Amino acid sequence: MYNGLKRVFDKIDVICQIKADGSVIPLKFRLQNEDGIYETYTIKSYKPLPKKGSYTTQDGLFISNQTDVFECRVHLMGLERSVRLYYDNKVSNTWKLAI
Repeated sequence: MYNGLKRVFDKIDVICQIKADGSVIPLKFRLQNEDGIYETYTIKSYKPLPKKGSYTTQDGLFISNQTDVFECRVHLMGLERSVRLYYDNKVSNTWKLAI
């Protein structure tokens, strides 16, 4: 259950579209619930955040200029929420989610 604290999920599954220019559009992601069952969430809207070099985000993640950060709106846990997706396609090719 969501308790208002920020949570970061590592190595989540994301369905995305790669445009001809190499830019990424996140479409859906999935998480396991407390029972170990995967739940899929559709991204209603997203905004890529500008790259600012290496820094620690408000979610406590250290990222570099290689990391794509997306501010997304999803229906999550019964409410529409803003979440952040982090995509590191140069080093580890993984996605992280901050709620």
